[in-house]
Amino acid sequence: MVSDGADIIDIGGESTRPGADPVDEELQTARVLPIIRHLRQHLPQDVLLSIDTTRSRVAEEAIAAGVNMVNDVSAGRDDPRMFTVAAKADVPLVLMHMQGRPKDMQNNPTYGDVVEEVLAFLIERTAAAKFEGVAAKNLIIDPGIGFGKRKDDNLRLIHSLPRFVATGYKVLLGASRKRFMGAICGETCPTELLGATIATTVLGVSAGVKMFRVHDVKPNRQAADVTAAVLRI
Repeated sequence: MVSDGADIIDIGGESTRPGADPVDEELQTARVLPIIRHLRQHLPQDVLLSIDTTRSRVAEEAIAAGVNMVNDVSAGRDDPRMFTVAAKADVPLVLMHMQGRPKDMQNNPTYGDVVEEVLAFLIERTAAAKFEGVAAKNLIIDPGIGFGKRKDDNLRLIHSLPRFVATGYKVLLGASRKRFMGAICGETCPTELLGATIATTVLGVSAGVKMFRVHDVKPNRQAADVTAAVLRI
C-alpha cells in the first residue's frame, strides 16, 4: 500500500460493514497491537498509522504502540473519553457521521435534508471535541458515505462535498466499493467498482477533499494526483 502511494494505513480490529456485530476491547487490542508494532518498526516514520476504533482504551494502547491518528466512526458517542485520549496525545481525530450502528444502520435510514443533518451533526461533534481539548487543527470530518445512508443520500452528500470543505476542517471521503455505486452501475461484486470509486476520488479532489480511504491505492492515487495537477493550472 505504501509503495502504491498510501500516506496513511488505517488499522482496525472491528468490522463496521452493514450488519456487523461489535467486538470487545480485549479482542480488538489483541488483533491490532501486533500489527501496529510490526508496521511502526518497518515502515518509514512519515507514513502515518491510524487506529479505527470507537473505544478509547483501544485507541490509547494503539497510540502507545506507535499509532499517529484515531479514526472514530461513532464521532465520540460510543466512548466520550475518546476526546480526552486524542487531546492528551495531540493526534488527528476523524469524526464520522453514522445513523444508527453498523448492526442496524442500513435497516431503514431516513432523513429530511441529509446534507443539513450530517453537517449539523459534524459541527456539533467537533465542538464537543474541542470542548474536551482536541485542537481544531487535529479534527477531520467524514460524512460517512454508506453508513446509514440510502443511495440518493450518498449522492447528495458527494454532490455537496464543497459545503463540508467550507467548514474549514479537513474532510475525509470513504466511498470506496460502496454498494450504492453498484446499484447505479448494475454491479453486485464490490471488487468490480474500481472505476466508480475513482470517479468519487476525482469528484472529491475537485471539491477540495484532502483525504481518501480506499481499497485500491495505486489507481486512486494516480487519479487524485492528476486531478490535483489539472486544478493547479
